[in-house]
Amino acid sequence: MQSEKTVGVIGGMGPEATVELMRRIIAATPAADDADHIHVIADNNPKIPSRIKALIEGGGEDPGPVIAGMARRLETAGADFLVIPCNTAHHYLGAAQAAVSIPVFDMIDLTIRRLTAMAPPPDKVGMLASPAVRLTGLFERRCAAAGMEILYPEGADDAAMLAYIRAIKAGEVRDHLIEAYERATEHLEARGAAVHLVACTELSFMAPPRTAQVPVIDTLDCLVEATVAEVKGSQGRQAA
Repeated sequence: MQSEKTVGVIGGMGPEATVELMRRIIAATPAADDADHIHVIADNNPKIPSRIKALIEGGGEDPGPVIAGMARRLETAGADFLVIPCNTAHHYLGAAQAAVSIPVFDMIDLTIRRLTAMAPPPDKVGMLASPAVRLTGLFERRCAAAGMEILYPEGADDAAMLAYIRAIKAGEVRDHLIEAYERATEHLEARGAAVHLVACTELSFMAPPRTAQVPVIDTLDCLVEATVAEVKGSQGRQAA
């Protein structure tokens, strides 16, 4: 019997998002017993240099070499392919890919494929993400090539999004932060967003915006479904 592939997780950005990835992989895997589940090797390393300090605040240590080192260790440990459950960290995807001989999945590309598969594809996408995603331009070029415009929160909404993400990391979420997050999504819809894209895995850990009147797509779900499909083929259940 041919053995299944093993997935390696470059994790810790943040640690709860990594655990959420693993929970969703388990939920999406068709299994009648423990042995039916996917072999996951996770390096849940919260000591990776801060992406926010490096990309938003400036002057922070480059996370790229640490991410590359994690990729090498996971390959040595037996991983057949790698995933990174952090959108902003995909700015350093090339460093991970260059460090190993196994595939490193591109969560951004997987998400673009999901959006373009919608019927009809959205013309405007409301981005629910860290400001670092905007600064790195991770989605712009590929969305533009697919005929989609990215809408980011503006002004106070942008600040509220970052405050909410920081609060999630600190375990200090308050109702007023959730309400500000939901107002930001409402304002994106008022500007024409036909879909919301959860493009921060800290936000993935929380409930989707309750006030959303358009579909909500989560990049983490796109990564989970590709991971299960890589190991199990078409047997996987929808990520939940």
